[in-house]
Amino acid sequence: MNYVVQRLITFPLILLGVSILVFGAIRMVPGDAITAMLGTEAGLLTPDQRAALANYFGIDQPVWSQYLRWIGGVFQGDLGISTIYGKPVMTVILERFPLTLQLALMSMVIAMSIGIPLGVLAATRNERPSDLGIRMLAMLGQSTPSFVVGVLIIFVLSVFFGFVPAMGTFTPLLQDPLASIGQLIFPAITLGFAFAASVTRIARSSMLDVLSDDYIRTARSKGASPRSVVWRHALPNALIPVVTLAGVEFGYLLGGAVIVEQIFALPGVGRLTLDAITQRDYALVQGSVLFIAFNFLVVNLLVDLAYVALDPRIRIGNR
Repeated sequence: MNYVVQRLITFPLILLGVSILVFGAIRMVPGDAITAMLGTEAGLLTPDQRAALANYFGIDQPVWSQYLRWIGGVFQGDLGISTIYGKPVMTVILERFPLTLQLALMSMVIAMSIGIPLGVLAATRNERPSDLGIRMLAMLGQSTPSFVVGVLIIFVLSVFFGFVPAMGTFTPLLQDPLASIGQLIFPAITLGFAFAASVTRIARSSMLDVLSDDYIRTARSKGASPRSVVWRHALPNALIPVVTLAGVEFGYLLGGAVIVEQIFALPGVGRLTLDAITQRDYALVQGSVLFIAFNFLVVNLLVDLAYVALDPRIRIGNR
């Protein structure tokens, strides 16, 4: 409990650092909200008109004043108003987040259900043809960009099967589970392909280390079946590096897989943030990045707590 409290205390400090970085970074991008909205017509504005628009967008004050006003609203639960959508930033984010969360969870399930069994199989068949084949497949998965996999999926489905994946739409899972899963299955496969390759390699390496430990030899000498030795004794301890990788990767997925969401025209958080950057919607960019950072912190805290459940030898109090 003390460890959890210590981690929670660091959350505001980390988020404060993230807020400063994103606030400064978005303002280093050439142009402003006025130019992004009006394009070349922004040059036709009179000084009074530009001043009025700058006041409307809140960019007429010094940068430090803009930051203090924004961060003060954040502490009160107000991330600002999106200039693109004309709605509170948190409302816009929460409208898009269910898609990104479901996509990340489906990608995780696909990656784990493929990567862990393949990693265990490769470790138990070390240096055999099946092991070499799995390692080559894993290297192929890691070296292939996700946008290539996505384009290939769309090409194969449309050309050879005459089927085009659902794009640009999203049905909430609770509203229609089958339609929702059908809309996200191919984007999830696109994201899960490289993720599964990483899980396979980490699981194989970790299993090889665990299978050489003394307690594994003891279990075998007591007559435990090979299946029990692998899946009951070795795998739980070998999963710790896999859980670490899964936590980090899941945090990135919650941040929004921008490329995949662009390819499949999915209205998720990643695409939302990209659109906000191109439109110089400062409040939406800042709020989205801060929301993503918070989710990343929560996921990593849950991963640390999962270590204790997987391996009783780990005690948080000893950290």
